[in-house]
Amino acid sequence: MAFGDFAPEWWPFSAGTTVVVGILTAYFIAYKLSSRKIDPREPPVITPIIPLFGHVLSMALLGGKYIKNLGLHNRNLPIFTLPVPASRIYIVADPSLAAAVQRASKVLSFTPIIPEVTERVLGLDKATMEITRKNLDPAPGEERGFLADIQDMVYAWLGPGDYLSELSLDAAREMRDEIAAYAASTGSSTKEPTDLLNWVRHLVTVSTAKYLYGPENPIALDPKLEGAFWDFDHGLGSLLMNILPSITASKAYYGREKLSVALLEYLEKGRHKTGGSKIIQKRVDIALEHGWTLPGIAREELSFLFAGIVNATTSTFWILTQIYADPELLGAVRGEISSILVKQQRESGDGYLLRIADLKDECPVLAAVYRECLRLGSDTYSTRLVKEDTLLAGRYFLKKNAVVQIAGGVIHADRSIWGDDVDTFNYKRFLDRREDGEGEQKKKAIHPAAFRAFGGGKTLCPGRHFAMNEILAFVALVVLQFDMEPARGDRIEVPRKNDGVLPVHILEPVSPVQVRISKRADGFARDGLDVEFAM
Repeated sequence: MAFGDFAPEWWPFSAGTTVVVGILTAYFIAYKLSSRKIDPREPPVITPIIPLFGHVLSMALLGGKYIKNLGLHNRNLPIFTLPVPASRIYIVADPSLAAAVQRASKVLSFTPIIPEVTERVLGLDKATMEITRKNLDPAPGEERGFLADIQDMVYAWLGPGDYLSELSLDAAREMRDEIAAYAASTGSSTKEPTDLLNWVRHLVTVSTAKYLYGPENPIALDPKLEGAFWDFDHGLGSLLMNILPSITASKAYYGREKLSVALLEYLEKGRHKTGGSKIIQKRVDIALEHGWTLPGIAREELSFLFAGIVNATTSTFWILTQIYADPELLGAVRGEISSILVKQQRESGDGYLLRIADLKDECPVLAAVYRECLRLGSDTYSTRLVKEDTLLAGRYFLKKNAVVQIAGGVIHADRSIWGDDVDTFNYKRFLDRREDGEGEQKKKAIHPAAFRAFGGGKTLCPGRHFAMNEILAFVALVVLQFDMEPARGDRIEVPRKNDGVLPVHILEPVSPVQVRISKRADGFARDGLDVEFAM
C-alpha cells in the first residue's frame, strides 16, 4: 500500500512533497528549540546546523578545533551557549570572565566531574567509585572524602617548599643520567635520522617512572610497557566516549590493562615502600585509609604516571624544536645557560653546578620560550559543573547541571590579548620588557587569567612549579651537550600542532620532526657534561 493511499482526498500535495514538508517542519521546530534561551539572561546561543546533536557530533569529529573556531568566529561574545542533548555547555572566551568563573568555585566546581572522567579513563569498579564520590566538596568541619584529601596533599607537597626541591632534584638527576647514557651509547659523529618527539618521549618516560616509582618500576622491569603507556595516552578521547572501549579504543584499553596489572604487582610486592618516592607512598596510604583496594590504587597510579610524563614530554619537544630551528635563539639560550654554570673541583675531575632556580630567574629567554611554547601548544579547557542556578559576574545566567568550559585555545589565539602575530612563535612577548619601534622599552600588561596552560583558580595545576623545574633542566642538559641538524633540508621546520583531537594535554605535532643528533664538539660538552644540580 502506498503512502498516498492514506492521504485524504482534499490533501493537495503528493506523497513525496508531504514527506519533504514534514521533514522541513520537524527541522524548523528542532532548530527553534535549539536556538531558544532558557532564561533571558543566558549567554547568547549558537545554534548547530544539525539541531540538538550538531555540537556534540562536531566536537567528536573535529576535536578541540571545533570550539576554538566557534570562539574565534564569535570574538564579540565573551561567553556563549552550546545547546546539547538534555543540557547546555557555556563556553567562556574572555579572561575577565574566566577569572569570574575561577572565583565562583563553590557553585562552579570541577570536583563533581572528576569521578565520571576517572571511571571511564581508568576503568575503576563500582565499589571504588562509591568511595570516590563521597564528600566531593566538603564544607569546613564536614567529613573529607578521598578526592579532597588527595588533592590537598598533592597541592601542599608540590607547592614551593622542601619536598618540591627534593623531587625536582631527583627528576633532574635521573634525566641527567638517562641523557648521559644516551650520549655514551653513541659516537660523536652525526647519527641516523631521529624522530625528535620519540627521542624525548623515551627519555622522559624512563626517567619519570624511575624518580617517581623507583628503579624497580614496571617500565624498567618490562620496557614493552613504555609502548603500552603511549597507546593509552593516544586513546584517551575514545576511552572517554566509553562506547565498548575494548573494541572502539582497543589499543588504549589494552595498554591501560597491561599497565594496571604491572602496577598492581608493583604494589603487591611493596616496591613503592622500598623504592617509590615519598609522594607515591603518601598517595597509596591515603587511598588505603579511604578503603581503596590495591587493584583500584594501581589504576589510580596510572593517572599520576600520566600526569608526570605526558605534558613534560610534549612541552619539551616543542621547546627543543623551536630552539634548534633558530640558530640565533639557540645561541642566546646556550649563552644564558652557560653563564649560570658554576665550575667545581672534584676528585674525579672538573665538574659543574647548575642551580634550577637560576634557569628560571637568570635565563629570561629560556623562560620566555617555555611560556610561549605552552601558549601555542595548549588548547585545553578548564571545565566546571554548575551546581546551582547562578548569575556569573552579575550578568550571565548559568543553569544548574550545565557545564562551563574556559576555552584556553580561544583565549590563547586572541589577537586583542597577544597581538597580530598571535599565531606565530614569538618568545619576546613573554619577556618583561619589549622594544618598541623607537627603541624605548614598554611593558605589555596581560590579564593574569589569559595564560591557560595550567588552568586557574582552585584547579590551578598543582604540578606547575615542578613541571617548569623538570622541563627547563631537561632542555638545559640537551642544549649544552648536543647539536641537531635537520635530516632533510637546510633547517629544522616547526610543524603545526594537531588540534583535531580532544585537547586533554599539550598538543602533539601533525608530522614528525626528523633530526640528526650529535655531541657538541666544543667546550665541556666534548667529553660529557659532569653536572650536579642544586636548587
